[in-house]
Amino acid sequence: MREKEFTKTISADGNDRLRVRIVTKKGAVTDVVVQYEARIKERWRPIVRYDCSHGFFHRDTLNPKGDDEKKVIPINNLNDALTYAEQDIMDRWEWYRERFRRRMK
Repeated sequence: MREKEFTKTISADGNDRLRVRIVTKKGAVTDVVVQYEARIKERWRPIVRYDCSHGFFHRDTLNPKGDDEKKVIPINNLNDALTYAEQDIMDRWEWYRERFRRRMK
């Protein structure tokens, strides 16, 4: 089993990043976590997380109180799930960030 973990800055000011963790076994993806984090008020905060804990691929949209909204994403192939999660966050991170900030008030 191999595990690869990395972060990628996604905004010009460096206050938004993608954290990715991929676990493979014999070349096949067996676990994946893709999380969008934003630095807000001098602290890194998780905003959206895709993973396959609980036995299924899903998205957790987090709010400032720590609660989350769980949505099942009906993708069984974890390679496709990884691509989907990263693309969704890259396309919508600004919207996710603004939604989180509004809920802080």
